[in-house]
Amino acid sequence: MSDQSSKLPRFSPKKRALGGVFSPLILRIMAVNLLALAMLGGGLLYLNQFRQNLVANFTDQLIAQAEIISGALGEAATGGDDATSIDITAARQILGRVLEAQQSRARLFAVEGPLLVDSRFLGPGVSVFPLAPPDQKQTWQETILNSLNDWLDQLTFDDAIPIYRERAGQEARDYDEVITALTGEREVTMRRVANGDLMISVAVPIQRFRRVLGALMVSADTSSIQDIVRQERISILRIIGLTFLVTMLLSFFLASTIARPIQRLAHAADRVRRGTGRSTDLAKSANRRDEIGHLSQTVYDMTMALYAQLRAVESFAADVAHEIKNPLSSIRSALETIERTDNPEVHEKLLAIVQDDLRRIDRLITDISDASRLDAELSGGKTKKVDMGLLVGSLVDAYQTTGKGGEVQVNYHGPSEGDIYVRGIDSRLGQVIGNLLDNAVSFSTPQDKIDVTLEKYKTYMELTVDDQGPGLPPGATQKIFDRFYSERPPDEAFGTHSGLGLSISRQIIEAHHGSIEAVNILDEEQGQEVVTKPDELVHDLPVVGARFIIRLPLA
Repeated sequence: MSDQSSKLPRFSPKKRALGGVFSPLILRIMAVNLLALAMLGGGLLYLNQFRQNLVANFTDQLIAQAEIISGALGEAATGGDDATSIDITAARQILGRVLEAQQSRARLFAVEGPLLVDSRFLGPGVSVFPLAPPDQKQTWQETILNSLNDWLDQLTFDDAIPIYRERAGQEARDYDEVITALTGEREVTMRRVANGDLMISVAVPIQRFRRVLGALMVSADTSSIQDIVRQERISILRIIGLTFLVTMLLSFFLASTIARPIQRLAHAADRVRRGTGRSTDLAKSANRRDEIGHLSQTVYDMTMALYAQLRAVESFAADVAHEIKNPLSSIRSALETIERTDNPEVHEKLLAIVQDDLRRIDRLITDISDASRLDAELSGGKTKKVDMGLLVGSLVDAYQTTGKGGEVQVNYHGPSEGDIYVRGIDSRLGQVIGNLLDNAVSFSTPQDKIDVTLEKYKTYMELTVDDQGPGLPPGATQKIFDRFYSERPPDEAFGTHSGLGLSISRQIIEAHHGSIEAVNILDEEQGQEVVTKPDELVHDLPVVGARFIIRLPLA
């Protein structure tokens, strides 16, 4: 026994960290909610496409402006059809008039290369680089938003764009686009200024009858575009911030309604496991009308079933100890008496008592062993469709054929096979029917008869076993199903039955989702048979037998 028990796996519950503000389930809820927020934040990167479209439109406008100015210069600032140079005075007037309300900068280069006119120096109304606003103290929100904008600008920074540099004495050779324009072709170039904005330059030739007289370079920075993009970013960031706040609040709400109740349920179950908590702690969330409430109720019911099983095991152990202790006490008394007497007749009687008690202990151990294995077999056994007509008919035929019932006549009333099916374990159902037949035979006298009737109803079947014995004592219709309860005929030897047969029968039937009950059959003065309800006492009517009724759901 010790060798076998040492080989059994020892159960050690895993220790899990269930506490803390952020449990794994809470973190998963937050991760799922923040994933959608991250996808929204990823939309900030798509502003690059929006900015590129704005830059493209801005470039088109700058090209159109350069084409208009170059056309005007070609017509009005060349001094006639045979002109070979540009009239600087006229060019200054045209540029000043056209660029008066523009934020772009125009530079006019001669064919030979020197800079002829720069709109920056035409007057105070034209300026490519406006003065920076005076320094103002920023709020913390503005500081954060500007830092985020600068960081996003760094992400989209293109190192391939050259830096804009301007020499003191500018010439056409300083700008590749101007060199291209002097060859008669239009050219667009992008450069980056010190503050990170783009500088777009459009160089177009100034022609008179296809003769290139010079090159016009119109340039402007994209600070206005950058302001638009930054404002859009700020709007999106504000939406993201508000969404983040709402998401976190919703996450904590879900955590308080889902994760924390499950956490409390796990703590309560763990306290019950350790024996330091009450089972009522598990029922605190059972009133919820959701899956958490259903889970709490299920865990609570499971715990109550476990407690009931533990109490049943304790009661069973106490009953077993009591039942075995009685024959052991009898054996000990008999052995002590044998030692004190030399009378052979007394020795023989005492040895007979010892043998009877030993046989009783053997029967008890056999029945107890069968009862202890019953739960495991019923919970883990494979069920199948059982033909009850065939099963009951076969058992009754076995009684009649083998003569197990002695002179008692056993009759079967019901279908033979193929009509009534239940789902269960056929061997255990046969054990119940055998127990009822054995019980009925033990209370019957020769020439009595036992009627076994099987009937089918809409959703269940009913099996009755009627005998013609003395019936059940008043108040015993429920007690006869208790363990070790024995109400035997007067002429039966003490200890012949262990008192577990009907208890095991009820356990098997209830495991098959059925019911079993016992009632008395009373004989009225007219000779009709009536069946009493459990524990009902009908005075002045003789008892003509007992009836056991089994009801099982149909398969």
